[in-house]
Amino acid sequence: QVQLVESGGGLVQPGGSLRLSCVASGFTFSTTRMYWVRQPPGKGLEWVASISWGGSALAYAHFVKGRFTISRDDAKNTVYLQMRDLKPEDTGLYYCATKNNGEYYYPGQGTQVIVSS
Repeated sequence: QVQLVESGGGLVQPGGSLRLSCVASGFTFSTTRMYWVRQPPGKGLEWVASISWGGSALAYAHFVKGRFTISRDDAKNTVYLQMRDLKPEDTGLYYCATKNNGEYYYPGQGTQVIVSS
């Protein structure tokens, strides 16, 4: 059974940094494209970033490009999201995800990020 466990969120001031981690199990991580998605308060799910298996292809939503970096460590079955220059609009519940029949699958609890002074 697919398990994704996120961590690393917290309260940070605008301009600050956080590094999110997601440990995966229950599937062949090294051959799976991974995603970070987020849900801002009162809003729908937003795609943030993705990384191909092997890590050669990265993609970012326009609102995080240049500030966030996605990476993976296949030896640790872990995907990361380094977030810099955080803004209040980055506040939300962050999930790592796979895709299942074209839909995001994010079975974890997520990790809360709050950007506030």
